[in-house]
Amino acid sequence: MNYLLLKILHLAGVFTLFTSLGAILLAGSGKKSATILHGVSLLLVLLAGFAMLGKPPMGHSWWMIKLGLWLFIGLAPALAKRKVLPVPLVLLLCLAAGAGAALLGLTKPF
Repeated sequence: MNYLLLKILHLAGVFTLFTSLGAILLAGSGKKSATILHGVSLLLVLLAGFAMLGKPPMGHSWWMIKLGLWLFIGLAPALAKRKVLPVPLVLLLCLAAGAGAALLGLTKPF
């Protein structure tokens, strides 16, 4: 598949992911459609990201850290719903995780 198309799909998934995350965290737990959108966008981000990688570079660990950040963002609504962390802190941590993932994806430091 074309790399530019994969990058557009990946970024569209990221935008949708954070939009749905905001809807879930700020509107409460009664938004089933936002939760479904969160899961679908997580899947889109994962599939498009691995498709852009092709074969993961096993000698590098930046993509594994991005996968860990992806897992955290995926678990974030559950952390807020079960009151493990307060909602504003979860939102702030998710934004920091997204910024860190973008930095890792752009610079590929290690």
